[in-house]
Amino acid sequence: MRVIKAINNNVVSAKDDTGREFVVMGRGIGFKVKEGTTIDEERIEKVFYMDNQNTIDHFKELLANIPMQHFKVSNDIISYAKQILNKKLNQNIYITLTDHINFAVERYNQGMMFENPLLWEVQSIYKNEFQIGQYAIKHISDHLGVFFPEDEAASIALHIVNAEYNTVMADAMNMTKMVPFIVDIVKDYYHTDIAEDSLHYERFITHLKFLAQRIINRELLDSQDAELHNVVIHLYPKEYECSQEIAKYIEKKYAYKITDEELVYLTVHIRRVVTVL
Repeated sequence: MRVIKAINNNVVSAKDDTGREFVVMGRGIGFKVKEGTTIDEERIEKVFYMDNQNTIDHFKELLANIPMQHFKVSNDIISYAKQILNKKLNQNIYITLTDHINFAVERYNQGMMFENPLLWEVQSIYKNEFQIGQYAIKHISDHLGVFFPEDEAASIALHIVNAEYNTVMADAMNMTKMVPFIVDIVKDYYHTDIAEDSLHYERFITHLKFLAQRIINRELLDSQDAELHNVVIHLYPKEYECSQEIAKYIEKKYAYKITDEELVYLTVHIRRVVTVL
């Protein structure tokens, strides 16, 4: 791999033998380095590949214009998130989260702090991601001396959700709003609360998160299995009626019609969660 350009003392853009460009981070790796120089692999700490040239250009521009410590903190948070979630995250998280943290620190220094209206929803629906957000605000306070409230933990959690589900922020917010609305429909239909400490509730929430993702992405399941659909209606008529109420809400709110297969799975999950009421 050869250097294209030094972004700062610790970051350079480079290309491999195929000509693909990427970003390399390492202590002092960009100090007085010249274009075309072969990179000493022992000095490489991390390599960042992006989806396209436009994204890599945006990443380089960001790194050239923010304090390096802000990026290091963001990188630490992303590494922690991968460890906790045990899954790949969209590489754009290195841009979106770093940019968010940098801007949030600027706002903090200017005395501008905002409440997150989705704090409760994020805490309830995305518990692992919110835990990562809590780790993030502590890590930021330890390394940057900036003390964010839990509202910021929820904002960071939503960036993790974006990278986890390959969505944009607006979609992540819609998904976060959608899930508690559906839970409330079930509660209202059965005139009761739901045991949130049950395994069935956890599975129900997981199902709703993926359902919300499919609705936002317009990728609903549809196997056209009429026999299964009829069996579920026969076995669980009340739960199916509840799922239809949810379908009406989704069609009205998001202008999208739920498929029969989605109704079947939703009915089964409702059946499981209401059996512990």
